Amino acid sequence: MSGLILHHYDTSPFSEKVRLMMGLKGLAWDSVQAPVIMPKPELTPLTGGYRRIPVLQIGADVYCDTQVILAELEARAPGPRAASGADWAVNFWADRPFFGITVPIIFGALGEATTPEFIADREKLSGRPFNVAAMQAAAPLMVPQWRAQAAWIEEGLSETDWLAGDAPGLADIAAYMNIWFLARNLPAMADELLAGLERTQAWRKRVAAIGHGTRREISGAEALAAAREAEPGLVPEHDSHDPLGLRPGDFITVAADDYGRDPIAGTLAALTRSRIVLSRQTPDLGRTQVHFPRAGYVVGKA
Repeated sequence: MSGLILHHYDTSPFSEKVRLMMGLKGLAWDSVQAPVIMPKPELTPLTGGYRRIPVLQIGADVYCDTQVILAELEARAPGPRAASGADWAVNFWADRPFFGITVPIIFGALGEATTPEFIADREKLSGRPFNVAAMQAAAPLMVPQWRAQAAWIEEGLSETDWLAGDAPGLADIAAYMNIWFLARNLPAMADELLAGLERTQAWRKRVAAIGHGTRREISGAEALAAAREAEPGLVPEHDSHDPLGLRPGDFITVAADDYGRDPIAGTLAALTRSRIVLSRQTPDLGRTQVHFPRAGYVVGKA
């Protein structure tokens, strides 16, 4: 498998999930280091304005949100199998409730050292104040909640070395994300909150040892050229029973329902039970397809 381009930055916890999936699948991939804050002039032309990280690019197909990125990697590189059963629910839990607890703990401790530019960017991204004082006040309430959720990992490891069963999988990668994020920023706090969770501590080392596959750095300009020179892949079959009643060819907008709600406009290529596919035509890149998950995104007629 080749042609994988990941737009990310090294401190992004969501990107760490994708990097670990690359390692689990033994994939080679190209890395484009995206800016942490806007503007992102070599990313947003690909996505139609979507600014969240990471984004996976395969030629002229662009995959937004880790939910659809991980699903695409699983489909294109099915061995070893990574996703089964309730793994996608574990992934959604890690992205939403667990992450929502981790953020105020980290920024409650580090927020005063955060640059004004970063704060302004995240306020625009979230649509609400980046209130360091509020996060500092919330952190003591979040700390026991964080440990309680980490304890679910401990319980999940009571009979096997991996949450996914006998081998590592999506559940392990997803659950690891917030532990990685806390430990990277507040290592002493992570050790304190994981004290006594011996299985989780050992599992954490095993997940880290999966690695990131084979990584090569390229420029954003090279990634744009790859999109320009390619044609989008096959469109998935449209779900004729979709409750929205939309049809391919309709002009629609897609937006996240939590933060980074900038609407992305394009022509509907397909709606499936798990995916939204937009077709976009621009003078610079030609035709591209942008893929979003159904869960966590809203669709409307433009």
